[in-house]
Amino acid sequence: MGIGDEREKDAREKAIDDWLPITSSRNAKWWYSAFHNVTAMVGAGVLSLPYAMAGLGWGPGVVILVLSWIITLYTLWQMVEMHEMVPGKRFDRYHELGQYAFGEKLGLWIVVPQQVIVEVGVDIAYMITGGKSLQKFHNTVCPDCKPIRTTYFIMIFASVHFVLSHLPNFNSISGVSFAAALMSLTYSTIAWTASAHKGVQSDVQYSYKASSTPEKVFTFLSALGDVAFAYAGHNVVLEIQATIPSTPDKPSKRPMWKGVIFAYIVVALCYFPVALIGYWMFGNSVADNILITLEKPRWLIAAANMFVVIHVIGSYQIYAMPVFDMLETLLVKKLKFAPSFKLRLITRTLYVAFTMFIGMLIPFFGSLLGFLGGLVFAPTTYFLPCIMWLAVYKPRRFSLSWTANWICIILGLVLMILAPIGALRQIILSAKTYKLFS
Repeated sequence: MGIGDEREKDAREKAIDDWLPITSSRNAKWWYSAFHNVTAMVGAGVLSLPYAMAGLGWGPGVVILVLSWIITLYTLWQMVEMHEMVPGKRFDRYHELGQYAFGEKLGLWIVVPQQVIVEVGVDIAYMITGGKSLQKFHNTVCPDCKPIRTTYFIMIFASVHFVLSHLPNFNSISGVSFAAALMSLTYSTIAWTASAHKGVQSDVQYSYKASSTPEKVFTFLSALGDVAFAYAGHNVVLEIQATIPSTPDKPSKRPMWKGVIFAYIVVALCYFPVALIGYWMFGNSVADNILITLEKPRWLIAAANMFVVIHVIGSYQIYAMPVFDMLETLLVKKLKFAPSFKLRLITRTLYVAFTMFIGMLIPFFGSLLGFLGGLVFAPTTYFLPCIMWLAVYKPRRFSLSWTANWICIILGLVLMILAPIGALRQIILSAKTYKLFS
């Protein structure tokens, strides 16, 4: 192979990288990373935190919320640090880091299946959340109207994505992401201020609602999965960092870390007040979505549901972008398709249609996500970064870094084993009353 061929190959690879969604645009500012991270992390799951608290109780609930916040911030820091640990190279995708840590083949097999399940799973869940929030908005604004099936609302919600998913890369969705991040802060604030305004209910109880011990245990485990799922932004963090420019004297980790810190402060402002005030006011009678418990004032709850819809539109796009990147990389690099708008149009439209269809098919996907949450969110968020860190940096045994990583790995493993158990029971109960396309 001559020098000319080499150059041609490099030029071809560069042209492909300039077309792929993750690597095509590298001019993001630190605040892009801030709101991308907020949008990725603060899911509509924040509204179910008071319900999770009811399953966990005051003591364990507070401990798990705070511990999760600290551990996930630590593992996020590790990923930001590892993005450019090899001079002159950037790990733009989670699986590239996995391949560097575990080897070419094994790294792919460890990371890609988990990442795909997380990202596609979240997108399907957001299809359902978006549809259901639209439905709640419709029912709140017009209580006397003829009821419309959730399926139709999911289709309405999906129609937005058939358009938005053709934005080429992360930087082109930064406007959508900013609106989404703003909305998450808004509806979280509505949820806790409206709860505080209602005051502590006269018949409030903080004991476990379940009567039998097995039921208490299952509810506890299911709630554990809900909290774990609340911190799941790690699956897109390297992909977000890939959009920030980097030079040897100004590495991308500085602006990225600034954005992450900002995002985590916003996450704390969203999560802690909603979880603690919601549970404090309503105790164990709180619904699995706090907006349902707060029926009045009607206009405010309708607005909050609309804000959830706008936020979930942004979140869907953030999680879909790495999937588009994987699909397009596969088509262009492995199957040798020419990069074109037509290819993108077909691939992305089919993906949106697929997530919409599954969302319409399985409306109890929430409990399914608790199950998946334990199995794949726990590793990718809580302990996979730690294992990579140990594999790459090899810290001294019993040093602070070594100990911290092992604590995270053990806690993450416990979460991975226990959380799916509670959710699986929930799925079995939901499946009994399940109707196709309900």
